[in-house]
Amino acid sequence: MNLNGKTAIVTGGGRDIGRACALRLASEGASVAINYHSSGEGALSAVAQIKAAGGQAFALQGDMTDAADVDKLVAQTRAQFGDEVGVVVHVTGGLVARKTIADMDIAHWNAVMDLNVTSLYHLAKAVTPHMPAGSSFVTFASQAGRDGGGPGAIAYAASKGAVMTMTRGMAKEFGPKIRVNAVCPGMIDTDFHNTFTKDEVRKKVAGATPLKREGHSDEVASLVAFLASDQSSFMTGTSLDINGGILFS
Repeated sequence: MNLNGKTAIVTGGGRDIGRACALRLASEGASVAINYHSSGEGALSAVAQIKAAGGQAFALQGDMTDAADVDKLVAQTRAQFGDEVGVVVHVTGGLVARKTIADMDIAHWNAVMDLNVTSLYHLAKAVTPHMPAGSSFVTFASQAGRDGGGPGAIAYAASKGAVMTMTRGMAKEFGPKIRVNAVCPGMIDTDFHNTFTKDEVRKKVAGATPLKREGHSDEVASLVAFLASDQSSFMTGTSLDINGGILFS
């Protein structure tokens, strides 16, 4: 999967899946702009690792729910690596907190939607005018977007369902110039589950998968690299599951 000469933007690139994606795209030859919100140490260490291997990268802090920060990311990427952005990977997102409808207020609902859906709108609006023919835009949905999520995850699940629908709409709107595909991770060993999922639940879910384990960030990054490359040149509008077989769509 050769990405030599291409510029890539990875949002949420300071930890876990996002960081793994940044490193993998750089290993395939891309120059990588890494956005992070609060995981500065991970983002900066990824930049150092990429540069040590002979690649090009920079990290920029920013809130992807803020249009001004998104515009700044795109502008700095173009200033540093050239006008065209050939690969975009939007990992930014999160659950925020587990809340049932009875427990949540509208502020929580809006925060989850802004983080997972509005951020994608801002990025698509800012960057797609600078993506040449043959570009790839990879969004991040979730298994929760297919099955409704676990306890207290209804806002998150709804937002990730929206990401899948946006992915289909973006594929239609931006094709044939830009391909747009979504990745739907299941139980991946990340800080997300360290924070929001009990150990016993994680063990139960992992044991229920045909592969009998959790996934790893680098496995998700391998799928992203495939979608970013010309090897997936006849794929657009798809939502690809990577969940060890716990759910078949």
